[in-house]
Amino acid sequence: MLPFLLIPTIAQITLPLPLPPQEVVQQQQVLALPGSLDRVPVFNSNSPELVLKEGILLSTFPSQGKNFSPAHLNFPFRGRFDVFAHHVARADNPLDLRSLYLGIMLHNPTKKPVTVNIMQAASYLSQPDAPFIPLPSKSENIQGTVFAGPGDRVMNDILRGVRQESFPPQIVIPAGESQMLFSEPIPVIGLTPPLNGRSTYMRLWSNGTVYAASLAMFAQINADGSERAPTLEEWQNILDNGDLSTPRDKAPTPLEETGKPRIYGRVAGVGLGSQWRAFITDGRKAEYLTIPNSGEAFSYAISTLNNGTLGTGQIQSARMLARYPDTAYLAHGNYGVQYNFRLPLYNKTQTPQKVAVSIQTPLKEEQLQKAGLRFFSTPAPQVFFRGSVRLRYNDDEGNPQTQFLHIVQRRGQPGEPLVMLNMKAGDKRLVEIDLLYPPDATPPQVLTVSTIAQSQQSAF
Repeated sequence: MLPFLLIPTIAQITLPLPLPPQEVVQQQQVLALPGSLDRVPVFNSNSPELVLKEGILLSTFPSQGKNFSPAHLNFPFRGRFDVFAHHVARADNPLDLRSLYLGIMLHNPTKKPVTVNIMQAASYLSQPDAPFIPLPSKSENIQGTVFAGPGDRVMNDILRGVRQESFPPQIVIPAGESQMLFSEPIPVIGLTPPLNGRSTYMRLWSNGTVYAASLAMFAQINADGSERAPTLEEWQNILDNGDLSTPRDKAPTPLEETGKPRIYGRVAGVGLGSQWRAFITDGRKAEYLTIPNSGEAFSYAISTLNNGTLGTGQIQSARMLARYPDTAYLAHGNYGVQYNFRLPLYNKTQTPQKVAVSIQTPLKEEQLQKAGLRFFSTPAPQVFFRGSVRLRYNDDEGNPQTQFLHIVQRRGQPGEPLVMLNMKAGDKRLVEIDLLYPPDATPPQVLTVSTIAQSQQSAF
């Protein structure tokens, strides 16, 4: 007979409570980012993020001839436009593990053929293409092999000007006809849990008017039990007779409401702006950006949004040219937007200075509660930024450098320098930074320039 074991109850066990993260305030000025979004429209399909039923995800087709007219936004594209789509599939019924297909259709309403050039394009699944894996806070990524999550990997490709081999250089749509730009599965079979996601981004140019739609349909089953992709006719039937896919995401809080917790909502519509170019100088008429005084820093806000402008009052979220009433009022987060920062740094002092340029993820605030940005001494567990950055500059020997770095930042993380420059007295150095804001990032971030005090230089 085994001896009786006295097992303490939960009430008898006293565990030490985890200490709350300690805030650290960095005394640095935060400024609005110069420049603005360009005028390129972006087809932005991100709601519902979790797709459980077949239907229309986003349609800019006219409503004529369609069974559910509110599902069609009647927005034509011509010339440059981008396509972004991010959706997740989950099998709630263990007996039905069919792949969910995501299709993007283009329609030519004119009487002449329309050519659509596919300049850059990439699409990846969470499993197996780009699983979410832990990565260091900073890694070299020259070969583009460092990523975690499909959005991260897609932005990595587009930053490098990639068009995946699965995408043709162009498609030609005959007069009055439709064609599938994209039709790919989100498989869940063999996954535990049966959950998977796909991120897609394309940069396009059309020589004529086209309408676009993203659609969801489960794989069709062949007689032998294998799956097949939907045909154009089956996609067309979803577009003509289907309604918006359900269940819907949470409806957003109206922009003017400030007295309650804010729901930003997910985006389904056409946003205005694919790239933000920022030439950062001392002022509009200045040619250079004077580095901070020794031991000081200043920052420029990135991807600011309502209730999160870090005291700048600048909302960078792309405005919506067309949207569904239950989706985001603005393209919060600017997923897929390319930020191009040009910093013509100038050391106008009489002594050499060590200068760092970094990206940081401070705590989100509308107005700064203290004279600077708030961080945690130990970053929170939530990853708020995960993506690649391209840097171009001349090093301390005057040699041109192009570097790709992958950075991971958690909420409240000050970040590590992307580049360190030893600038002689009177030195002028152009630093150019590019990133595509990753779909799974959480805004805002800041771009920070700091001059390292002599007493602190041993730490770098």
